[in-house]
Formats: sequence, structure tokens, C-alpha cells
Amino acid sequence: MEQYGRCVAASPASWQRDCHRLRLSMSRCAAAHPIVQQIRQDCAEPFAAFEQCLKENQASVMNCSDHVNAFLLCADQVKLST
Repeated sequence: MEQYGRCVAASPASWQRDCHRLRLSMSRCAAAHPIVQQIRQDCAEPFAAFEQCLKENQASVMNCSDHVNAFLLCADQVKLST
């Protein structure tokens, strides 16, 4: 997830193309790892806000730094339910 966020930030003009492979890898990882599934569940709102911001700011993804930070803060606080 962090690599995807860094890729998006590093490729403001072409992140959709340049980061596509990382996004697919992230999806495959989420299907296999319980903690990632828990993060996707618990942090769905901040992640959706981040993705929406990216769609609205394709030419200036740096405008979404607050959104990615909110998501990462949420993800950092998730605990796996046992």
C-alpha cells in the first residue's frame, strides 16, 4: 500500500499507467492476508476518499497528501481481530 502511495506521488502525470501493476499486486495481497482485509474493512472510508481525490486531481495528485496520510494513520491503528 505504501509503495502504491509513493508511486502515485512520484508520478503525478502518469500514475494511472505507472502504478497499475502495484494496484493489482495490492489487490492480490488483500485477497490473501487477513490484516490487509481488516484494514480494507476498517479504513474503507479514508481509502475511498483518497481514491476519489486521485480521480479529481489526476494532474496534481499532491493535493491528495492529506487523504493518503489519513488512510495511513487509520491503517497503522488497525488490529487483527482474533
